[in-house]
Amino acid sequence: MRLRTIQVIAALIAAVAFVLAFMAAGVFLISSLFMAVGLAAVAWLAWSLVRRVKLWGDIQQIRARRRKPVA
Repeated sequence: MRLRTIQVIAALIAAVAFVLAFMAAGVFLISSLFMAVGLAAVAWLAWSLVRRVKLWGDIQQIRARRRKPVA
């Protein structure tokens, strides 16, 4: 009779372990998704800032060309 009790307890512990494992896997997937979204946001921000700085440089070059006296 004690073997059956130990087997039931072992089965319950195994079930809890499986539930925790699936929860951890779900948390990993969700955190990976948020990490990917965060990286995409940072990449877009960097790209837009670089584009804006390049545009500002182009504008400054155009202004400098307009200021030069035409010979």
